[in-house]
Amino acid sequence: MDTTALTLSLKLAFWTCVILFPVAIFFGRLLAWRQFPGKAWLEALIALPLVLPPTVLGFYLLLGMGATSSLGQSYFSLTGHHLVFSFDGLLVASVIFNLPFAIQPMQRAFEAIPTNIREAAWCCGLSRFESLWRIELPLAWPGAMSALALTFAHTLGEFGVVLMVGGSIEGETKTIAISIYDRVQAFDNHTAGTMSAFLLIFSLVTIGFVYHLTYRRRRSES
Repeated sequence: MDTTALTLSLKLAFWTCVILFPVAIFFGRLLAWRQFPGKAWLEALIALPLVLPPTVLGFYLLLGMGATSSLGQSYFSLTGHHLVFSFDGLLVASVIFNLPFAIQPMQRAFEAIPTNIREAAWCCGLSRFESLWRIELPLAWPGAMSALALTFAHTLGEFGVVLMVGGSIEGETKTIAISIYDRVQAFDNHTAGTMSAFLLIFSLVTIGFVYHLTYRRRRSES
C-alpha cells in the first residue's frame, strides 16, 4: 500500500468535501425551488462532468489554469508557485469535476421538502437563514450525507482529470489512483491489487451507504 498516495488522496477528498458542501447547499436549494431563465442550462453545466471524458475536462482545466492563462498568472503573482502540477491546482480540478456528485443529491433532497413547511416556518417568524438551518437542512440530511459520500468516494477514484492537471509528483499530486497505474506499469501487481481492492471495498461501502439512506427515506415518507 502506497501510504503517501493514500494520505494525499484522503486529504484531497476531505478538502473537496469541505469546499463543495456549502456550494452544494446553495445551488441545490436554488435549483430545487426557484425558476429563472437559463435554469436548464445551468443544470446541464453542472452535470457536464458526468458525461464529458475526464481527459477532455482535464485538458480544458490545464489550459485554464496553465502558466499562460489569466488564472495561472494571477495565482503565480500571489503565491510564487504555478497552479498546475500542484496540490492547489488538483483541488480546484477536484471541486469542478465533483460538482454534480455534490449538487444533484442536495437538489433532490430539497425538492422532497414540501413547500408549505418552509412557508409555515416563515409565518412563525423564522428568517430564511433560520429556516434553512433549523428546518430545511435537518430534513435534507440524507441528501447531504449522500452528497458528501459520493464526492469523497469519487475523489479517491478519479484518474483522468488528476493525471492531466496534477501529473504524478510524489507527495504533491500522486493520488492512490495514479499510484495504482504506476504500480501496474512497473509490473507490481501485488501492490496494485491491494490498493485496487481497498478502493473497490470503499466504493462498495459508500454506494451501499447512499442506497441505505435512500431506502430509509422512502420508508419514512410512505
